[in-house]
Amino acid sequence: MSFHEVQFPANLSFGSIGGPERRSEIVTLANGFEERNTPWAHSRRRYDAGLGLRSLKDIERIVAFFEARRGEMFGFRWKDWTDYKSSPADLAPDFEDQRIGEGDGETTGFQLTKTYRSGEHAYVRPISKPVLGTVTIGFSGDKMTEGVDWTVDPATGEVSFVTAPDTGVVITAGYEFDVPVRFNTDRIQTSVASFQAGEVPNIPVIEVRQ
Repeated sequence: MSFHEVQFPANLSFGSIGGPERRSEIVTLANGFEERNTPWAHSRRRYDAGLGLRSLKDIERIVAFFEARRGEMFGFRWKDWTDYKSSPADLAPDFEDQRIGEGDGETTGFQLTKTYRSGEHAYVRPISKPVLGTVTIGFSGDKMTEGVDWTVDPATGEVSFVTAPDTGVVITAGYEFDVPVRFNTDRIQTSVASFQAGEVPNIPVIEVRQ
């Protein structure tokens, strides 16, 4: 996959709008009942990078970033300011935030995940772009040491243990993360006059599957 491990300027993504998208297929039967299905196991996020622009210097930066990615060709990291860490929004990440697996005495690799709960239902989202230096790991309430007990691949979000966790050991994680995205356009249109008049360019960004 063509991907650049570089983050879109975080101060520019701060003013953007966007969020998760789902795809549902709904068929209404002759009796009025519905059959609902979805071809997507995971949601896909969309954003508008143009709304974060506040100055002509910002336009210069985003054009340079766009050109370096060759438009839609190469993916990149995006910080979603509404959802970028394992903990609640008002707290710092902690190694007990998310349960990512349970030891069986043999498995040494576990994927970082984030669980979204509402009532009795939950959705488990794979996290493939953790921010290097923010990941912490725990074994049943005990914090483990990075580089001694485990390592993490910041390009995939896979945690690897030196020794397989014992059977029944609950593996937890805390972290910050980015969303893997690409530009969803091969063209940026703007001008000094329109920008000074308060018109910002529409620059769509879409999550990529990994």
